[in-house]
Amino acid sequence: MIRASGTAGFQGHPATVASSRLTSAVAASLAVAALSLCLIVTLTVLSTKATMAMGLPV
Repeated sequence: MIRASGTAGFQGHPATVASSRLTSAVAASLAVAALSLCLIVTLTVLSTKATMAMGLPV
């Protein structure tokens, strides 16, 4: 079996898949999502600690 030239692996020219504006927008939205997730986790931990410090009503 003879392999055709230029069809093996990643030897061809890379094709542009998305524009740089789209890539920047996706990166920015991921950064905002990560920051909001960190904020939610921080608030959850702090509220849990505050609840534990108050103790259970008897």
